Amino acid sequence: MSSTSRKKHVVVIGGGILGASTAVHLARGGAQVTLVTSGSLANGASGRSIAWLNSSGARSAEYHYLRLLAIDRYRTWSVHHPESREYIQFNGAMKWAAPGKTFRDTYAFERSRGYESVWVERADVAAVAPDVNAEVVAEEGAIFNPGEGWVNMPDFIPVLVAEAVAKGAKVIQNAGDARVDVQEGVAVGVTLASGTRLSADEVVLATGGDVPAQLAALGVTVQDRTPAAFVVFTDPVDIEVKTVLNTPRVAVRPTPDGRLVLDSDWAEQTVVVEDDGSFTVPQESVQGLLEEASKVLAGNPLLTAQHVGAGLKPIPGDGLPVVGSIPGIPGLYTVFSHSGATLGLILGELLAEEILTGTPSPVLESFRPARFGSDNAAPEVVGTGAWEAVMR
Repeated sequence: MSSTSRKKHVVVIGGGILGASTAVHLARGGAQVTLVTSGSLANGASGRSIAWLNSSGARSAEYHYLRLLAIDRYRTWSVHHPESREYIQFNGAMKWAAPGKTFRDTYAFERSRGYESVWVERADVAAVAPDVNAEVVAEEGAIFNPGEGWVNMPDFIPVLVAEAVAKGAKVIQNAGDARVDVQEGVAVGVTLASGTRLSADEVVLATGGDVPAQLAALGVTVQDRTPAAFVVFTDPVDIEVKTVLNTPRVAVRPTPDGRLVLDSDWAEQTVVVEDDGSFTVPQESVQGLLEEASKVLAGNPLLTAQHVGAGLKPIPGDGLPVVGSIPGIPGLYTVFSHSGATLGLILGELLAEEILTGTPSPVLESFRPARFGSDNAAPEVVGTGAWEAVMR
């Protein structure tokens, strides 16, 4: 960050990874920062994410590059913060195709981009990932990505926010429904649910799946396909699980305290959104995820649910990040993305730099909110098949 940047007061709305990352990078750059969150830190999508750190599959060159930068930032963080190795791990990830499908093209694409991708025959799975039940791996084999990993956001986000506070940031938790205050077409602050108004030079909207509706209230369209979703947190398991798994029926990753986090596209589709906006998760879907996870783990351990986290899973309409200034409303920025866990550090860094310097980042050029304007068709999402739905 430029040491000559004018000191600004920036209010960041959102206590997930994107809001926390933006806040700490702004504070590092010398801004006066206020972080506002409706509840407690990490109580939204960030707190119920598989949080798989990856750039797997077929992606545009621009998006792949952004994700590689993102993973690099986590590696740098873990080197300079050895204690973070409890909640940031790079022990690799494995995925395989559903019956009747193949991941050979995915493997070839990853290799063509220079991404570290290893084809593992079924007979060799135990040597690469001993926590995986090789019997349920696709007959053709699986892809192992040695450089991928995971982050546990409920541990990581408070660390980022603590650094921001140490650098002078203020944090307002349990603020309820905070709204951007726009006067004469300019974002001039934030109004809390209590009616308290916070003035600001700039405002960052980082409220996950609520971003499209909040922008729509200001007359700004961002295409949206945010679904209701849920994850299951298991009780502690007896086996040591290190590998992130993205299988046709379940995604699995470990937590620092020996539990597992589970989700899947099929289970997500069973969530019921009630009239009052609450979420109901069928018990049979929870049990189904537990059973599917048991099948893919070595020894088929008995898994039980400790708790279920349900809510909105942020996904922009074209699947790509939405980050930067809002056209037509000076002073307002947003950061809205699927894969928020992977992208959290880099998007916060690049957005903060734009705010502090006034210079747009070329890295973010393909991900601007302006692409959803009436004259700009949204780019087609590039995906790799059924497992894409569980990526974080």
